[in-house]
Amino acid sequence: MTNTTSDTTSDRKAMLVANILSIAIPLVVALLLGIPTKIDLGSWTKQLPHLIGAINVVTSGVLVIGWLAIRSGNVSVHRSAMLTAFGLGAGFLVCYVLYHLTNPSTKFGGQGAIRGVYYFVLLSHILLSLVVLPLVLRALWYAMLGRFDLHRRIAKRAYPIWLYVSVTGVIAYWMISPYYQHSTGL
Repeated sequence: MTNTTSDTTSDRKAMLVANILSIAIPLVVALLLGIPTKIDLGSWTKQLPHLIGAINVVTSGVLVIGWLAIRSGNVSVHRSAMLTAFGLGAGFLVCYVLYHLTNPSTKFGGQGAIRGVYYFVLLSHILLSLVVLPLVLRALWYAMLGRFDLHRRIAKRAYPIWLYVSVTGVIAYWMISPYYQHSTGL
């Protein structure tokens, strides 16, 4: 028998942490994008967008593997895939912050209709990344506690958004990659 008071207190604390992270992370990223003077850590940081793109590709694949695994009842593969996706998300965030701390934002150079497509992909990617973060944190919390009824309920909403954010990250990278200033060395 579980202590519901303890569960409720733990849930409130965990949800408070999820809410704080869900607000703090986008604020920090927005502040970094606005910093006029960037930190010089060397030319290797110009390669980070390519790593970020690769992380999004792998994350998309791992998310699909996780979904297929749970659909077939393979909980251990699902767990491994989703924890891998979460870890990749954390790696993405570190690389993204590091890149924007050290490099100016890249301007999209496409013209015509492709410009509208790019900005739609980018804007939907950004806005939905803000929505999915608290959902993923909650789904992870409930899975870790073994409260799979709540985990499933949240994951049904979080998963398609997370996959969309991951795939649109790949598309946005692919569309803007010709406009990155290329470094001559690592």
